[in-house]
Amino acid sequence: MLENLNHTLFYWLNATPDSPSWLITAAIYIAKDLITLLPLLAAALWLWGPRGQVSTQRQLVIKTAMALAVSMCLSWLMGHLFPHDRPFAQHTGYNFLHHSADYSYPSDHGTVAFTFALAFLFWHRIWSGCVLLAVALSIAWSRVYLGVHWPLDMLGGLLIAFSGCLAAQMLWQVCGMGLHRTLHLIYRRCFALLIRKGWVRE
Repeated sequence: MLENLNHTLFYWLNATPDSPSWLITAAIYIAKDLITLLPLLAAALWLWGPRGQVSTQRQLVIKTAMALAVSMCLSWLMGHLFPHDRPFAQHTGYNFLHHSADYSYPSDHGTVAFTFALAFLFWHRIWSGCVLLAVALSIAWSRVYLGVHWPLDMLGGLLIAFSGCLAAQMLWQVCGMGLHRTLHLIYRRCFALLIRKGWVRE
């Protein structure tokens, strides 16, 4: 039943040769490049911001990184436990994005994007989480639209992202503040010159 639903949703979302070329071009950009904004956002939150908020921002970055580490480990494990061919490997639908024919479940792009979105939703602001959730959903849509993923690959990424954030919250209670102090000390030593010049926050 799930497989039938997966195929039905895929055929509904997947582009065809008759789809607008501008929409396919936009989807390719979203599928390949939009995700690079997420680590840039994390770096900006660590390096800059109001003096009174930098510590909180860095805690958010660390918790997000912890959630990502757990999520990607779970994604790797699930991919090996429940291997699933990509649509084009099954000669299903149309493919508009070059990709290796490795297993598709769960989506790594979806896992990363949804982990960021949920992390900001849980630990930052509702509005920032909603913005990143819109980004994650657009990435999920684009990769199904272009034929490199199934819809359930993205649902798997969302569920794993939720699990990663839950695990990160529990880990933070155990070792979060100690990790924060250690990473801050390493950062101050490595970026000492830039901090003295005032180019980045201490």
